[in-house]
Amino acid sequence: MSATHAAAAFVLGLTAATASLADPVEDFYRGKQIHMIVGHPAGGDYDLGGRLLAKYLPKYIPGNPVIVVQNMPTAASVVAANYLYKVAAKDGTAFGSFSRNIPGQAVMGLQNLEADPRKYQWLGATSLPGRICLVRGQSPVKSAEDLFDKEAVMAGAGPGSSLSIVPSVLTQTIGMKFKIVEGYQGAPDGLLAVERGEVDGICNTFGALRLKPEQLRSGQYRVLFRAEEAPFAALPDVPSIYKFIKTEQQAQLIRFIFSSVEFGRPYVMPPEAPADRVQAMRKAFGAALSDPDLLAEARKLDLDMSFRPAEAVAGLVDKLYATPPAMLEQVKKLAPAER
Repeated sequence: MSATHAAAAFVLGLTAATASLADPVEDFYRGKQIHMIVGHPAGGDYDLGGRLLAKYLPKYIPGNPVIVVQNMPTAASVVAANYLYKVAAKDGTAFGSFSRNIPGQAVMGLQNLEADPRKYQWLGATSLPGRICLVRGQSPVKSAEDLFDKEAVMAGAGPGSSLSIVPSVLTQTIGMKFKIVEGYQGAPDGLLAVERGEVDGICNTFGALRLKPEQLRSGQYRVLFRAEEAPFAALPDVPSIYKFIKTEQQAQLIRFIFSSVEFGRPYVMPPEAPADRVQAMRKAFGAALSDPDLLAEARKLDLDMSFRPAEAVAGLVDKLYATPPAMLEQVKKLAPAER
């Protein structure tokens, strides 16, 4: 081989080696914009959590793309779920979150929900928000046990809403005496009604209620119970509702209906997104939620940004779809489409 041919072969080999080292995912995302869809209005915990994630996530995505946040709260985030399923770009430049209730609603056949949660590319979730029921200090109801003898008037936001679902289901399944006054616009509005004495109490996630320690210490509010079986670190002495459940059938029904809380704030990419880009986004998602600066900022905001991996969230979806049809019919009667 001549010196000229040898040099040419060396250049070709070097070029091939360089090409083999190139990262196609990094090349794709470099200079791109990624659209994050948030299926809730600005200012709530989904929005605050999404924007905090969007601030740190680009650092961990190959190519460091820019993330643009778009709120899409219409129809209790059903529009966002449908958009991510059918309309959003499937090339890896779109992802987002929607209500933690969407998977259960899909199993129960919620009208206008076109998404099949089994086909999303799950990235994971943030937070494990504990649902609680509380009453104002002046309420005649002093404990969860009292609810079997005394009525508590609770703020609601419409049948199936996050405010109404817990007291409604517990009234129908285990005989607690809740009366729900519908028409309040979410947790802040409902909590204000409690402060004004319009109602006795409210049920919602602990994070959404934005309670202050002094409000609990002073007796301004009294937390009656939590809706999960697992211990809740923020309120270690508050009993679980499962302490008051009498039969295994009641427990099974309540587990399905309340399972939405385990989804935290879920994040997905659309179906058919390229596998290598999905994998890169999953890795970046986990890394961002371990970032010390993100976690420090979350603490200042009193925002739970605990990381839930993709396989854990997808596993919850599979369990919902494995519900026996007979029990699902009972669930539909008890909780016809939580919002």
